[in-house]
Order: sequence, then C-alpha cells, then structure tokens
Amino acid sequence: MNDIYLGKGGTKDAKDVYLLGKYANRHGLIAGATGTGKSVSLMLLAEGFSRLGVPVFLADVKGDLAGMSQASQPGGKLQARLDQLGIKDWSGQANPVVFWDIYGKNGHPIRTTISEMGSTLLARVLELNETQEGVLTVAFTVADDNGLLLLDLDDLRAMLAFVAENAKEISGKYGLVSTQSIGAIQRALLQLEKDGGDQFFGEPALDLADFLRQDMTGRGIVNMLSAEQLIHKPRLYATFLLWMLSELFENLPEVGDVDLPKLVFFFDEAHLLFTDAPVSLRQRIEQVVRLIRSKGVGVYFISQLPDDVPDQVLGQLGNRLQHALRAFTPRDQKAVKIAAETFPPNPKINVVDAITQLGVGEALVTTLQEGGVPLPVERALIAPPRCRIGAITEQERASVRSRSPIGGKYDTAVNRESAQEILQQRAQAAALAQPNAKSKTPQPEEEGIGGVVKDWLLGSSRRQGALEAMAKSTMRTVGTQLGRQILRGVLGSIMRR
Repeated sequence: MNDIYLGKGGTKDAKDVYLLGKYANRHGLIAGATGTGKSVSLMLLAEGFSRLGVPVFLADVKGDLAGMSQASQPGGKLQARLDQLGIKDWSGQANPVVFWDIYGKNGHPIRTTISEMGSTLLARVLELNETQEGVLTVAFTVADDNGLLLLDLDDLRAMLAFVAENAKEISGKYGLVSTQSIGAIQRALLQLEKDGGDQFFGEPALDLADFLRQDMTGRGIVNMLSAEQLIHKPRLYATFLLWMLSELFENLPEVGDVDLPKLVFFFDEAHLLFTDAPVSLRQRIEQVVRLIRSKGVGVYFISQLPDDVPDQVLGQLGNRLQHALRAFTPRDQKAVKIAAETFPPNPKINVVDAITQLGVGEALVTTLQEGGVPLPVERALIAPPRCRIGAITEQERASVRSRSPIGGKYDTAVNRESAQEILQQRAQAAALAQPNAKSKTPQPEEEGIGGVVKDWLLGSSRRQGALEAMAKSTMRTVGTQLGRQILRGVLGSIMRR
C-alpha cells in the first residue's frame, strides 16, 4: 500500500489518517509553534516516504533530525503512544541516511558552480540592490553568450574585472555598467567568501542523480543537510535551498501524475524563503512550486505560522498538518483565524478553538483523498516514527558517513583550470608579445563588444586568445563544444536539456 500512516482521529467514529502516495506530490505544509511536534511530524513523513522507496531531501537546522539514521529504543512514553493508537506491529528501525554539509564538517561537502546558480539567486545571496544586480546580470550574460562557465568565486572576480576593463564596449550592447557597482559586488563577494562561499562554490558540483537514490533494500535515501551553521546565514540558507529546487525544476523530465513522487523536498524554516523577497522572485517561486509537481517532486514547507507562506503558494499545498498555535499576540490570533479558514470544514470540529487547544504530538490534519478531494479536517494523534527522535553522537555520525556510497565522489575538492587561469594566461601572453608588437604592421580589428569578446576569446596579433588556452584545459563546458550559448530557466539555473 503506497500510503503513509499519520495517526488516529480523535473525534467520534474517526478513522485512521493517511497521506496517499499518489497525491504526495501535491505538496504540503507542517506548521505550529515551537515545541508542539513539527519535527516529529517531519520525521514521520520523511521516514514514510523512505519506506515507500521515495528519496527525500531535508535540512537539519537544529541537529535533532540526525536521529533518523538510528533505530528508536522502546520507552514508557513511546509505548503509551503506541497503545493509544492501537499499533501492534511497531519496531524500531534506522533509515538510510546520507549526510551533507556545505562546510564539509558534518557531512559530504555539497557544492555548485557560480554559473549553475545564476545571477538571480546569487544577487539575493549577496544582498545586491537593483542596479548592482543588473551589473551582475551583465557579467553573467557576457559569459553565457559565449558558453563560458564560471566555476568558483575567483572566476567570477576575473569576469567582473574583464567587464570593468571593457565597460564602454559592454555598456553599449548590454546596458550601463559602472566601476562603482562592480566594486560593491566585489566587496559583497569578499563577505560571502568569509561566510563559507569559497567552500560552496567549486567542484565537484552536486549531481542531482545522487539525490534520487535507493539503498540495496529499495528504501529511498534520506539526504540530510547539516544546517546548524548555515541557518545563521539565513539568506544563504534560503537561497541555497531555492537553488536546489530550481535545479530539480529545470532538469528533471516531465512525468505527469505518478503513483509515488520521484523525490520529496522538505523546506524547513520556510519563512526565510519569502522574507524580503522581491515580488518578481515570489512570482517565480510560485511558478516553480506550481509546475514542479509534474516533475514528480513533492515540496513540503515547515514553519511556525501558516501565513509565513504567501497565499499564492499556500493555495497549492494540499496536504497539511497544523500543530498547536498559541494566541498570545494580535498576530498570533490573526494566524489562528487564517489557519482555520484554510481547512476543509468538519462539523464535528471547531477549528479556531482546536488549534489553541492541541497538545504536543497532536495536529489538525487534512490530506488529499481519492479523486484529489480534501479530507475534512481531522484532529489526530500523530504516530511516532520508528527512528530515534533526537541528536546522535559524533561516533554515530562518523559510522554513517563511512558507509556512504558517494563519499569518494565529493569529499575531495577539484580545482580545474578555468576563467581565472585563462585570463592570467592571456595577460602573460600579451606581455610577452608586446616587445614584438611595435615591429608588426597593425591589422584592422572588429570594433565594439563583439570585437572585444572575439579578441578575448580568439586572440589577436598581440596576444593569445582564451579559446587557445581553453583548448589545453579540461574546463567543464555546457553542451558538446565551447561557445554554445548557455540557456537559463525561470530562476536562472542552467537548462542542460
């Protein structure tokens, strides 16, 4: 049965509550105040998907989700909950977990390249203003139009320097660029580097296929990002997760309606995604969430208040678990009313009262049933997961990492010859050729940005071109040849299809 058991309804004649696998990619929301059981509900869902063979990605922002890698040990409270739910065949069980960490400390390093992230999301990480974002977009466009991939922060700095040196010609074709804006971007890159960006941008870049794996028994791998440090850089955290979602959206094939999702993506601390996001970015996020369902990906947001998620996105979340809210402030009271209004009515439940009266481990639940019909809201006692609830020791984490099937692929960084080195080679070649340049008859050259880029890529009578240098390198390129234009999707990720 491709369903996940969530718990037991508390009203008279209430039935057990399930999340149906065939509607799991219609997205969902887990909301509630701190300490009401959101993390346990997240673990229950993630474990349930894994048991169905569905890979999972989630971020562990407090370190308490790592217990999914260990089997639960029976205890008094656990047994009491099992007795309340009438569960007889329960046994502790560990989940197949792969740990990831941008900083490479608590898991395999997870990296991407500057080109793969794109200017839209990178500008948000750097907290650029509109003018500075425009200049960054110009730098990316010049690189993209010539099929050049920027791998790390040094490559981007080199590209920005090239744009500054040729600002007049580039401004004429792509729009005004100023040295002041380039300087501001460079300073923002320096701060990003101090925040760990030098570890995040580089190679080997993440291969999404490694997120779509099962173990030898057919269980879906739980890919867990250690985010205890990353969460202290909230904009970097939110943009990183949004980049991952964008990569899935741009590069997974259309599959339509499926019996089970291809991947389930949990977005914890969801309010960080939308805080201070410009309207244009919110619209793009809404578009991705709406359309990624057809790629077989389910997205589940976790946040304290349901109104942390914009209405346009909230309306697309068909599966919801609402834990207790405490109406201590006017905003809390408003949030309670908003949450109540979004649930399918059940005449047996006063939703507004119930939300403030739920105990720990209780939730108001609605899921999509056969035909996509929402289940009338049910007050349910949530079932316990079979894994440990809580943190793990360093020894346990090390043991899990040692069994990882992909450690050898990502644990060692690779620094290939790329834009920075190529530009250095060009400068050196130009310096060597300069003594001989005066004795040669000048040849007419193409003017404008086309001539600048052509001269830079192909070289001239005075210097070696970048393409000549690239021919000697192993730089990763898009498509089958260098010079093919890089195409980008809704959120700026490279479209590899």
